Amino acid sequence: MEEIGLPELTPEQVEELCSIAEDAAREYVLSKVPPKHVETLNISVETDGEKPLTLTVDVEIVLSPLMQEYDVQRLADEAVKEAFKSAEKYLRELKCRLQK
Repeated sequence: MEEIGLPELTPEQVEELCSIAEDAAREYVLSKVPPKHVETLNISVETDGEKPLTLTVDVEIVLSPLMQEYDVQRLADEAVKEAFKSAEKYLRELKCRLQK
């Protein structure tokens, strides 16, 4: 993720960031595949460091055998991209609020 130039985040802001990223990844997956065809959906969002803050998003998906033709790796990669996009949006909005 690019440098946005934020001050150090509070623990609550870090928690909100992780939650937003996780929700975005989950929503993306479930918008592409019906929930009844998802056997496993594990999303892990972690932060490391303070300045710079490193965000790590892992998405593990196992679909039902009915979805064997579906490109699960691509779905997981796209979900990670959505998570980062939402996290960046949150950080940019936070930066705007802090500058006022």
